[in-house]
Amino acid sequence: MNASLAMKDQRSLFHAVTSIADNASAGPFVLTKGKGSIVTDEHGRDYIDMGAGLWCVNIGYGRSEVADAIADATRSLNFQHLFGGAASVPAIELADRLLTLFRTRANAPEMARVFFGSSGSDANDTAYKLVLYYHNLIGKPLKKKVISRQGAYHGLTYAAGSLTGIDAYHKAFDMPAPGVLHVEAPHYYRGARPGESEADFSARLVADLRATIEREGPDTIAAFWAEPVMGTGGVIPPPTGYFEGVQKLLAEHEILFVADEVITGFGRTGSWFGTGHYGLKPDIVNLAKGITSAYLPLSATIISNRIWDVLEHTSATAGAFMHGFTYSGHPVCCAAALAVLDIMEREDIVAPVAAKGERLLAGLRSRLKDHPFVGDIRGVGLMAGVEYMADPAAKRDFAGMAGHKIVAGHARTEGILTRALPWMPVTAFSPPLIISDAELDEALDRYVAAAERAIPALEAMASA
Repeated sequence: MNASLAMKDQRSLFHAVTSIADNASAGPFVLTKGKGSIVTDEHGRDYIDMGAGLWCVNIGYGRSEVADAIADATRSLNFQHLFGGAASVPAIELADRLLTLFRTRANAPEMARVFFGSSGSDANDTAYKLVLYYHNLIGKPLKKKVISRQGAYHGLTYAAGSLTGIDAYHKAFDMPAPGVLHVEAPHYYRGARPGESEADFSARLVADLRATIEREGPDTIAAFWAEPVMGTGGVIPPPTGYFEGVQKLLAEHEILFVADEVITGFGRTGSWFGTGHYGLKPDIVNLAKGITSAYLPLSATIISNRIWDVLEHTSATAGAFMHGFTYSGHPVCCAAALAVLDIMEREDIVAPVAAKGERLLAGLRSRLKDHPFVGDIRGVGLMAGVEYMADPAAKRDFAGMAGHKIVAGHARTEGILTRALPWMPVTAFSPPLIISDAELDEALDRYVAAAERAIPALEAMASA
């Protein structure tokens, strides 16, 4: 009865993506409240949340309008499924609104229908099943392989986890699944050859993708998966010409393009959607995180007319679409999303994101330019990453790629939350989109102090 929160946690809670040994020795980091861009721990200490949770609390913490919408929806109709043609008003209204937003804000008039889930992982699983289903319906049952990228993050359910291109998530789980292939990540800083321009680097990666397709057989490749900006893999914006070349190649071989906008959707890049930001023309788009600003779990898979027309025209013979979840289109979650979209549009939250991102990126670059272990600083919108190396000139990593974790630890001590990423030695920034310039500047001060405090430990690691 008198056990501390830490003791209760250690004897009861099974944490996601956590070292069991580390949690047993160090205990949990417990947060108790949040407001705007600030979160507070169990001891009353405040932190600037430069991760927006996990890339998701876009409109900030503690918005009473969203809480009121959730309460009203719970009192009105706390649950309704979408099976057998059943629906609720919030699910219908949200689907219609998402299509309108995507068609107008992402220049994607070809998008046709919305399928709801609860997470980015299940959205990618839904898309995976749709890809297989579509090719079966059009009489191409051999088109079953899918291509993703090294360093990609698409979730951690079995199909989504297989699409994810980070070995740590596969270890001991028998992943990736057969038929999931991974090609090189478009990381110009690490991957470019001496003297190679971004355009030439992109052309080489497209040529490598072509070689993979030809080796496997174009008639066996069903789809290509990509985040408009790779997030968990290292905050990697696409180099010049990359998506233009990829999309041309996919069209040549009638390979579907799935855009994973779980992170980039709803303003993160400085545009409403990464699809519009980079001129993409996907067949399927997956959304989550910012759709409710993480106030409740919800995801959406948007499919194009290319796929919907086949599903619609074969329905009488193929039978019911036998896929779904109990909580697909949950009315309370959809009501939360509608409230979030109201706030985003009313307050024009997306418009200032590009300028805020430029302020953050310029500050990081100017103040860390002489740091002996910073290799690259990059970003787009309110997504930024600082990449650490034992020897930036030689692009030599720290053993175990642990240097960035030391910096992230010091950052928390300084009162700023930034994430040490799992595939590349990068600390990532993705603050709430509503963060103020003053908060950005304060976060920058704290982060620079943390990076400087880490230098002695990094020097010892670099020489070990």
